[in-house]
Amino acid sequence: MTETAIADHGMVGDLQTAALITTDGSVDWFCCPRFDSPSVFAALLDDERGGRFQLRPSGTPYEAKQMYYPDTAALITRFFTPGGVGEVVDFMPPLGERATDNHRLVRLLRCVRGSMTFELVLAPRFGYGRVPHRVDVTGEGVVFGTDALSLTLHTVREPGDERLAHVRVHDGDVRGTVKLTAGQVRGLVLESGADGPPREIRVGEAEQLFQDTVAHWRSWLARSTYRGRWREIVERSAITLKLMTYAPTGGLVAAPTMGLPEQVGGERNWDYRYTWVRDASFSVYALLGLGFVEEAEKFGTWLGARIREHAVGNGGPLNIMYRIDGSADLKEDVLEHWSGYRGSRPVRVGNGAAEQLQLDIYGEALDSLFVADRAGLTVPQRGWSALTGVLDWVAAHWDQPEEGIWETRGGRQPFTYGRLMCWVALDRGIRLAEEHGRPANLERWRAARDGIYTQVLSRGWNSTRQAFVQHYNTDVLDSSLLRMPMVGFIGPRDPQWLATLDAMDAELVTDSLVYRYDPAASPDGLRGSEGTFSLCTFTYVDALARAGRVDQARQAFEKMLTYANHVGLYSEEIALTGEQIGNFPQAFTHLALIDAALTLDRALGERRWSTED
Repeated sequence: MTETAIADHGMVGDLQTAALITTDGSVDWFCCPRFDSPSVFAALLDDERGGRFQLRPSGTPYEAKQMYYPDTAALITRFFTPGGVGEVVDFMPPLGERATDNHRLVRLLRCVRGSMTFELVLAPRFGYGRVPHRVDVTGEGVVFGTDALSLTLHTVREPGDERLAHVRVHDGDVRGTVKLTAGQVRGLVLESGADGPPREIRVGEAEQLFQDTVAHWRSWLARSTYRGRWREIVERSAITLKLMTYAPTGGLVAAPTMGLPEQVGGERNWDYRYTWVRDASFSVYALLGLGFVEEAEKFGTWLGARIREHAVGNGGPLNIMYRIDGSADLKEDVLEHWSGYRGSRPVRVGNGAAEQLQLDIYGEALDSLFVADRAGLTVPQRGWSALTGVLDWVAAHWDQPEEGIWETRGGRQPFTYGRLMCWVALDRGIRLAEEHGRPANLERWRAARDGIYTQVLSRGWNSTRQAFVQHYNTDVLDSSLLRMPMVGFIGPRDPQWLATLDAMDAELVTDSLVYRYDPAASPDGLRGSEGTFSLCTFTYVDALARAGRVDQARQAFEKMLTYANHVGLYSEEIALTGEQIGNFPQAFTHLALIDAALTLDRALGERRWSTED
């Protein structure tokens, strides 16, 4: 076996966890029972020791293609062989808002033409490959067990089919074959936390599960109000974001994976299976922009709980990230026994950046609440009382060095973006207080807001570079500042902003792809380099459209669409070779794609009406 490329995966999920499945039918990543639980299958990070669940044609060459069943999160992997055409249909029946250990990964096998023998390899590796397991084979299936978790394999078949007694077990792995002819459907269901032994599932029952899952996703997607030019890719991004949202709390994971490198072979390998205040706040803009009010409200509830925790004496500002249930234990460790994706080590679990000071999160949080308020989701009185405490803290602490949005590990600096977003936090707090007549320290907030504005214009602007720069002690550019016109700090066609955009064009942009910053010019405490950052590329599109450079924005957007994988998914970054790198799929990227599409749609529409007039 050889490690599959990051982009050669589709994703399925049940709104509490998710699985990545390769184009050759292997579940190469699956954590259970939650996104942030230890892995069961992780061949993506170690082909030999990670574990997998593979279904593919046996003993014959094949070509494989993958697609999503239209408007759903059900994934179809198609195999073309000299003897016939077959499919593996993967899906997870969606779960509700009650956290549970019971999850089902359904894998239907279908022979479309001719005949096909499917090969089964089921090799779980519990606890990040560190926990041994027991295997019990019965006529109806298999049970893999540890003290903490059990997985039950049920068979999908009809009466009279061969039983599973002939399946081979070796070193805790199960192997076997399933032979089908045209029109036949069989399959397997892998269930965690099952309430009984393996059982025979009739084909009709499994197909009904599929239809119910299809109906769920199509009903959810029908709530989208987007009717723009890029409907297919925007709706795929919306489904992807929904798949990465933990239904019991509304927390959005930054990605369902960990340890995938920003540079193949390098050390920039982080665990993203947590909820960042920043990423999740950005989701509010995108979700409300598409009409998904309920999801935005759910995150508002999650964020409100974190703010109230601060208010009752946890001591200090909001954490930059939390586990999906709102807890804050993210201790970083290294899995020394894993080789890493294509030798990219260390493989980290947990995230030490959780302890960093990143001032920008307050602006993103307050801006999301402000946008939600505009949509009718008003902050409740209890939440407002806690929010004023957070804003008082921002007013008192904004003018200090910090680690910044990119979570650098090279020491604190007075980052311009952090100051910018503190301005946003106070500005939005002032507006909310005034519009709703809420009690607030308005004089103090205004003084701090105006002080930030003056400081950013005087110290964040570099007259030599003719651009706003990364922090006050450098002349390095930083694409996080592409958000300056989006948040209303500066006009999108202001001369200072257009000069900054020109400087970024010359230094950070390569064929429409955008780097975060230049690590060589601004050391971040880590070895190696990284690819272009896909969030920044889509934010660049947004900034261009707002600046009136609509044709350039559209070209950049269309080019970026060519970097999506075969089913419309994006990782965090794009390497020099054009391959996707970093954790996958990345919420930040899909959020920014939606925002860019909405802004570009508006700009093109306004230009059309202006031309017609």
